[in-house]
Formats: sequence, C-alpha cells, structure tokens
Amino acid sequence: MSTDDRIEQARRIYERAVYAGDGAALTEAERALDAVEADVALARGRIRHARFQNAPEPAAEDPTELPLFERAWTLYRSAGDSRGEAEALFWIGCVHQFIRRDDETAVPYFERSERLASEAADQRTRSEALRHLGIVAHTAGRLDEARHLLEESSRLRRAAGALPGVASNMIGLAYIAAAQNRRTDALATLDEAQSIARECDAHAILRHIEQARTRI
Repeated sequence: MSTDDRIEQARRIYERAVYAGDGAALTEAERALDAVEADVALARGRIRHARFQNAPEPAAEDPTELPLFERAWTLYRSAGDSRGEAEALFWIGCVHQFIRRDDETAVPYFERSERLASEAADQRTRSEALRHLGIVAHTAGRLDEARHLLEESSRLRRAAGALPGVASNMIGLAYIAAAQNRRTDALATLDEAQSIARECDAHAILRHIEQARTRI
C-alpha cells in the first residue's frame, strides 16, 4: 500500500468513527499512519546517506541518519510490513558497513534484510542486500562467494530494470575477476559496464569505471 493510500485509509476510518460512530478500525488507522511515518523516516535517512556519499572526503557521519532508519524499522515491524522492514534493515546495515566500516555489525542486518525481502518478493531490496553481502565477501577474500552474490544481485537488478545498479555491480565483478587472474574478463566486464552506464547517463558510475581501469 502506498503512502497516499494509507493516509486516505486513515481519513476514511476517521470519518466512519466521527459520523457513523464506528471506532473499531481506529487502531488499524494508527497502524497505517505508523507505516507512513516509517516511509518518511526511511526517505529522510536515504537523503542523509546520499549527502554523505556526495560530500568531499573525509565526510562526517550525520548523527541523525541511523536513528531514522532504526525508527523506520521499528514502525514497519509494528505495522507488520515485512517489505518495509527488509528495506530499513538493509539501510541500517549500510550505515554500519559504508559509513562506519564495520562489516561484522552490518552482516546480520543484510542477512535478515535478504530473508525478509525474499519472503516479501521484494527483489529490489534483495538485490541490494546481496550486493552488500558480496562486498563483505570480497573484502574478506572469499572471491567465489563474492562473485556468486554479485552475479545474483545483478540478475535481480536487471530483471527490475535497475541498469545503473547492474553497471555498478559489474565494477565489483571486474575487480574480482582481476583478483582471480582473469584480467581479460575483467576488462570485458568494465567495457560492458561502461556501455550500460553511458546509456543511463550514470556519470558517477562512469567515473568509478575509469578508476577501476587504472587499478586492474
């Protein structure tokens, strides 16, 4: 259910309670509005995360980011929204992994996010969790595992039409190929990633591709 749908549902329940004396669904309305609050908290947290990513290095952590994602998680869980819970858990993991450089803390959040997203048939969030689990495996030197996770993430992203995300994953796959002494594969992967990124006007990803070429 969308945010607009939840607000409209709460309005209808309010009117039934006030005009018809039917207050049985007021708890349902509050639960729906909790989900709206969760949507807003999640969106605000993502904006904070994007600011961190675009800030000149070294960037400082926004102390409000993690509490926003944690608030969203709590509210989605209370509302019984497993899809929203999966997304909030993913973003909590991102704060620990990407900002705090703490893979050990991040992994359980990514794993739970992936399980919930799979149960909710949320392939986009599942692809994100798999990508970041792949990054953890790559960092730890588990190259075959990292390759499998990134390839599965790319398959889901491609199916969802998230082509810039596919190109981003391919950069990681190129680094893995290079580490496995498959330099020809690595360069071919970067060529394909570059083609996708150009078609999508994904300029930030294009910069990362050029950087990867200098390192492979």
